[in-house]
Amino acid sequence: MNLPESYIPILIQAGVAIGFVAISLLGAHFLGPQQKKGNSVKNSSWECGIPVEGNARTPFSIKYFLTAVLFVLFDIEIVFFYPYAVNFREFGVEGFFAVLMFVAIFFLAFFYVWKRGALDWDK
Repeated sequence: MNLPESYIPILIQAGVAIGFVAISLLGAHFLGPQQKKGNSVKNSSWECGIPVEGNARTPFSIKYFLTAVLFVLFDIEIVFFYPYAVNFREFGVEGFFAVLMFVAIFFLAFFYVWKRGALDWDK
């Protein structure tokens, strides 16, 4: 096997990473606590000493995920204002109208989401 010398550090780093993962997994398996299979009371789930109520696999309402996606969408919008705020004089009037169009599109999206009832938790 004839490898260029520039690949040797990459192979060493990959070997160290794979070795670390293997040692960590094997060490956790052999040195970690061993659970007994027969003790169902000890292996049951408890939250702060309170017995569990219901199933942990109960699905969340779609409103929860929709709200999370909308938060990310409108939060990322704010990130795009930073470069404009730093360089607004260099962008001039053309940049101002571009930012107004950007904001208008997000306001249209916000009003669409609002009218569709995505922000009403009572429904």
